[in-house]
Amino acid sequence: MNIAARIIKHKKSIVIVFAVLMIVSIFAQFTVSVNYNMVEYLPEDAQSTKAMEIMEEEFDGSIPNTRVMIHDVTIQEALDYKEKLASIEGVSDVTWLDDAIDIKTPIEMADVDTVETYYKNDHALFSFSIEEGEEVKTTDAIYELIGEDNAMSGEALDTATQQKMAFTETLYAAALLIPIIVLILVLSTSSWIEPVFFLTAIGVSVLINLGTNIFIGEISFVTQSVAPILQLAVSLDYAIFLLHSFSDYRKKVEDPEKAMQLAIKRSFPAIVASASTTFFGFMALSFMNFEIGSDLGVNLVKGIVLSFISVMVFLPALTIMFYKWIDKTQHKPLLPSFKNIGSKVLKLKVPSLILVFVLIIPAFLAQSETNFIYGIGEQPETTRAGSDIAKIEDEFGKSTSIVLLVPKGDTAKEEQLVQELDELNHVTSILSYVNTVSAAIPHEYLDESITEQFYSENYSRIILNTNTNTEGDAAFGLIEEIQQLGKDYYGDDAYSLGESVTLYDMKNTVQRDNTVVNLLTVITIAIVLLVTFKSISFPVVLLLTIQSAVWINLSVPYFTDSSLVFVGYLIVSTVQLAATVDYAILLTEDYKEKRKEMPALKAIKQTLDEKIFAIAISASILSSVGFILWITSSNPIVSSIGLLLGRGALLAFLMVVFFLPAMLVVFDKIMEKTTLKANYYKEK
Repeated sequence: MNIAARIIKHKKSIVIVFAVLMIVSIFAQFTVSVNYNMVEYLPEDAQSTKAMEIMEEEFDGSIPNTRVMIHDVTIQEALDYKEKLASIEGVSDVTWLDDAIDIKTPIEMADVDTVETYYKNDHALFSFSIEEGEEVKTTDAIYELIGEDNAMSGEALDTATQQKMAFTETLYAAALLIPIIVLILVLSTSSWIEPVFFLTAIGVSVLINLGTNIFIGEISFVTQSVAPILQLAVSLDYAIFLLHSFSDYRKKVEDPEKAMQLAIKRSFPAIVASASTTFFGFMALSFMNFEIGSDLGVNLVKGIVLSFISVMVFLPALTIMFYKWIDKTQHKPLLPSFKNIGSKVLKLKVPSLILVFVLIIPAFLAQSETNFIYGIGEQPETTRAGSDIAKIEDEFGKSTSIVLLVPKGDTAKEEQLVQELDELNHVTSILSYVNTVSAAIPHEYLDESITEQFYSENYSRIILNTNTNTEGDAAFGLIEEIQQLGKDYYGDDAYSLGESVTLYDMKNTVQRDNTVVNLLTVITIAIVLLVTFKSISFPVVLLLTIQSAVWINLSVPYFTDSSLVFVGYLIVSTVQLAATVDYAILLTEDYKEKRKEMPALKAIKQTLDEKIFAIAISASILSSVGFILWITSSNPIVSSIGLLLGRGALLAFLMVVFFLPAMLVVFDKIMEKTTLKANYYKEK
């Protein structure tokens, strides 16, 4: 008895097993924690990762990750606020003017730049750290203390905002997406109930995938937001392939069980080829050094395998149990047929080829020159967090803290280093023992409460306040200068850390990842195509078609002079190629079979007439998923992935429908000669 027959025979047991697994997974997913801290995904050998480990071992205090501005206060009132902020659970190391100068003496006698870093026009600006994991609770308590009129900004607030929005945004995206997908599927089928079968099969695999994360223990916020929706979008095709094949055999075979066995056998190669390209594309993400990519990659690879099993095992069992529902809910096709569309498309074959070949080189060059953002980007000013940032920057300008850790002991060397650091452009003030207490006073003579923020057992801590953004040319240039000075004085024993240093390390890490991931994706997909088509030329044409769509998509930010979140760019350059190459496979496989029976032009026209609808359905689902993620997410990373994915799916569809058929016809003779056992039709 073959596998298909066994699936049919044990249909009830299979449906029960999948139902139980789904229920267990629903409860299991609530035990999986979500990590919002991108720093933790940097490789262990990154400079800022080592620096963080040293600081955690040596010092009690952390790097300031939050700023609070209080309007219209005297120095005494500001000191009272400082105490209140310090007493909030989760807040540590509150820094203000009294930590930089002796405020018992008139502030008019102090350095103006130092004073105005903390106190300006009767506004006080406090810097402090919020404990990791306590962001939501602590920022809520701070808002309660400072009220509506005062402002807060910083990395910890960004994290808190993302945590609050993540769950509601996922539900909002699903609430918009599912009706759209149902509508697309209803239009594409001849039964009202069939879309429910598609969504049930993939929905069950999505829920089981979320539940299996219990074995990983923790996932990133990117994975939580993107993976379930992406899995649904890219694997829905498998269910459509199978049930369309089943529907075809129902017209030829009376017994539904026999029809399903034949459908499993017939659709298996197409589903395997489709799943393989996506599987290997996502597998490439797991080779990223920046582990947010590998976190997403592992989840998507797991998701594709589970979707494949669900479609090949659970869906046939479910369909045979309830096929009468499909029969009872039949309706006439809701869309007109696509007959003769092939001949209309082929009239544009020459303009299509010229247009793509004109665009391809500028697009390739432009996508490599795009201006990237390595963090999560800026909060919109329509939000409280965004308007607070604007208020603080209007009054005090931009401020980013960088911490330099150097070996303790040589006070004269440290004083010289601090003087050189103070002369750097964009450094507004420095907090260190030698310039805040005094290089002349041995620290052993002072109380530990005075020295502990500057000295540990082995290291001296120097905190620099700068007026750059957290990232960009100015910020990264300053970091290179600070690191070089540290190296000049202390060699490899000087370490720097802070949000901008982390983003600098992230930039260096993901740029290396970009080359590796893109190369792996192209090579693995090329191998799958080589095996599928037993040809050298078919993989080249298919990859050129989809890769051109990827380049055009990723070049848009360059031509519109907008920045692109690099994590989104890296993920989409892989995902778009892996997910949309299926359209090209579907069209090319059918063309290759028809080419054995008829001339090239006739074969491609018939293929387009028959397959354009299925490709349009698949592309519209993936595109809808992308645009809905873009519209619903306040997280710039998730939002940029959505926009790129939505636009990318549309571009891939256009390339497969217009450019690919033109290539297949124009290079027909070359493709025949470079394909094993092509057996093309020869005109008599």
